[in-house]
Formats: sequence, structure tokens, C-alpha cells
Amino acid sequence: MTFRQARWDEPPIWDIGRASDEAAPVIPGLPERWHRKSPLQWPELSELEVLRHYTRLSQMNFGIETMTYPLGSCTMKYNPKISERLARLPTAAELHPNQPEETVQGALEIFWRLERALSKVTGFPEISLQPAAGAHGEYAALLMARAYFHDRGELETRTEVLLPDTAHGTNPASAMMAGFTAHEIRSRDGCVDVDALRAALSERTAAFMLTNPNTAGLFETEIPAITEAVHAAGGIVYYDGANLNAILGVTNPGRMGFDVAHLNLHKTFATPHGGGGPGAGVLACGDKLAPYLPVPRIAKRGRRFALDYDRPKSIGKIKSGYGNFGLDLRAYAFLLAHGEEGLRHISRRAVLNANYAAHKLGRHLPRPFRPLVKHEFLLSGAPLRQRGLRTLDLAKRLLDEGVHAPTVYFPSLVEEALMIELPETESRRDVDAFIAAVERSLADTDANLKTAPHNLAVGRVDEVRAARELLLSWRDLRSPGANLETPTPPATGP
Repeated sequence: MTFRQARWDEPPIWDIGRASDEAAPVIPGLPERWHRKSPLQWPELSELEVLRHYTRLSQMNFGIETMTYPLGSCTMKYNPKISERLARLPTAAELHPNQPEETVQGALEIFWRLERALSKVTGFPEISLQPAAGAHGEYAALLMARAYFHDRGELETRTEVLLPDTAHGTNPASAMMAGFTAHEIRSRDGCVDVDALRAALSERTAAFMLTNPNTAGLFETEIPAITEAVHAAGGIVYYDGANLNAILGVTNPGRMGFDVAHLNLHKTFATPHGGGGPGAGVLACGDKLAPYLPVPRIAKRGRRFALDYDRPKSIGKIKSGYGNFGLDLRAYAFLLAHGEEGLRHISRRAVLNANYAAHKLGRHLPRPFRPLVKHEFLLSGAPLRQRGLRTLDLAKRLLDEGVHAPTVYFPSLVEEALMIELPETESRRDVDAFIAAVERSLADTDANLKTAPHNLAVGRVDEVRAARELLLSWRDLRSPGANLETPTPPATGP
């Protein structure tokens, strides 16, 4: 099958429709100083023009409904349509965050029930849906750690956060934002070097942040030794829940001895990935850190539910509204649909997909660590250098096969890394198709690899120039030289 992406010469919507000169509506009761003084200038188009415009744009894009997204470290699975329908019901979509509690009892109950379900999943007794995203949860968890050490009179000395060299990039960023310094701990064979961790622990250690399974796709085998060492030094052990999809229903961070965790609802529970829009994160913790969770908390009082702000040790409010009801509702539907045994099946299927693909592709590119992985795996594109190629060239060539490129150059401890995750929603047929796409790409000519992609709406982009000359407005597209594609000669197929 030959993949060809649509390539429409589609202008900005402002060029399609005539700008409306209609004055902005006057809203009764709104102070005069807040009224617009000029027309809105929105383009006027027919329904058909709007439909064709956005359909054409969608045809020049990649989407989970049409192709595989094998992004390592960032589980990209299908979002069930039943969950989308639920979130679009007027009783869900038209809720307002400032409604009185008595008018949103159903929503509060769903929050409460989702929290109880996530408590079972994580092994932690206390859950908050307040964070706006995973990284927001990281930051909030470290603020909780600060409050904990403040109460103990140790905040002046507990200044360091330790993390492995396989950590997600948001981990050190969150640590720095929370007022700590970040220090990297080296890995050994893809996992934490426990001796190096012990040597780095001191009275300055506030927390150790760890993802398990880690970003090499490996389950950390020394977890008891890690948590014991950090606790002995008086620190907090933090769990980055990005890879929870690999252990659902099999084990959990609470059982491993962690103190606090964040989860990403989009990665594990099939809610939309945000894409710069609304996200949803989760905080989970044990009794030690529970007093510091952000407010409000969902409280059940008899048959009624309430937003409880009476938490004197809380780090306070970290977001304007509580959670993101549309995404939390989707996650709750996903949990109900699968049940406990279904969640175990998810993790087992994800692990099976990863190991099957890793075994097949390991015949073509080196695998840097032990063969048995969890939900994702690493390959090294270092041998491509013998052909004058880079991992990036292989990733671009895969786009011509109709699959999204894997994560590349992460984690940095692997030379020319490719990081691949094929979640449980990908069938055996889809996994085989991805493997075949990689094999065809590797067998292509060096010239084609260096100039790929050829079959997309946009070709190889001059990435250095794109970074230096950002086009942040549709108006920039009208400026001379706005096209950032790298000119390439016509290329033939394999």
C-alpha cells in the first residue's frame, strides 16, 4: 500500500470569507468600558465553506483514527467514541465551574467515584483531580513536599531533588519551579544505579523522582532498595505516572513504597491528549502527605457531596476550577467499561505488543538494554551513521509509510535513540504493519531517506530556520519567504 497525504492549496479562512463589519453585540448589564469599540472582523462563510475548509486541513494532518502513533514515553491510544458522546451531553458540556454545589451534585459524585477508583489503581488512599495536567501534578506534588518539610522545620536544608538520567524533561523543570535544585543520578544498564543514588543522598535530599517502568521501557528491579534508601535519608519518593499503562491491575506505586504520584489521564485512561488545550492530571498520595493536597477536596457528607476548603495545611488552590469534568468523565467511563480484569488485560496487551515489536525490529537495529521490556522499547539508530544517515532521517521516512514517527533522541543515554510504544489499542495487524514500515524505510535508498518525507502535504522542513524564525500568526504566512520547507529534488519510491 502506498501512502499519499492530501495536499490542498488551502488559504487561511480569513482569505476565504469576507470579514464581517457587524458590530459586536451589546450585553445587557456589562459596563460600557468593557464593550468592544470596533467590529469583530470574523470572516463570513457558508456552512459548506467552513466544512470543506476544516475537512481539508484535517486531511493534511496525522490522526489516531487513520494511523498508528508509536510515540515512546507518551502513550497515544484511541479515545473511545462512547466517552466522547458522554462528554458532549448538555448536562456535562454546559456545566459552569461557578455553579452552586447543590446544582452539580451529579458531577461531584462522578469526581468522588473516579477518585475512589484511582485510589485502587494507584494503591494510594488519597486522590485529587485538581491538577490541569501531568506536569502540573508534578509541580503540585513538590509543593506538597515543601510544605511537609516546612512543618518539620527542615525546609532550609532539604533543597535538592534527585532524578535519574532517564527522567522525563518535566521532572527537573518542576523541581526547579518548586524552588529545589535538580541533580542527576546515572543509570546502569538502563536502570537506576543504586550505589550512585546512595552516594548522592544526604540531609539536603528532599525527594527522588522516578518513573517505573522507566523511559527505557524497563521495570526498575531495585525498587525496595531505592525507596528504603531515600526514606532512610529522610526524603520523599515521588512516582511519575507517565508509564502506568504498563502495570495497570498488576502492581501500583503505593505497593512499591512511593509517597506521592501524578498520573496522566490521557496516557492511561484514553482521554484526549490536550494538544495545547484543556488537560487533566491526578495527584495521589499516602497519609503522610495527604494534609498538603490542594483545595478543594471532594467530601461526601451523607448522601450529599461538597467542595471542602477546610484543610489548614493544604498548599492551597492551584487551579481556578476543580479538575476538568469533560476529561474526568471520559476517564471514569473508561474505567467502568474495563473493570479490574480489563485493566490487567490492558497492561498485558501493551507489554505483549512492545516485546513482540522489539523482538522483530531488534534484528535490524541494536537494542541497548535487556530484552524483556514493559510497554515500550528503545532502539539505537547508531548504525545508520555508516550510511551517512541519522535517526531523524528514518523517522521522517516513516511518515511516508503513513505512520507517525516514534520519539527520537530520548532518552539521551542511548545514541541515536528511537523510543517506540505500541499501546494495547493497536492490533496484531497494526503492529505488523508498523514493523513492515520500519523495514521498508531501512531498505530504502540513502537519498530517499535524507530527503523524506515525500508523500506529505509538507516536505522536509528546515528545522533550524523554523526554530529561529517562528511563524506564530496566520498573518506571517503572507510574508515573503514564509515557506520553511527545504527544497529537495524529486525523489522516486523504494
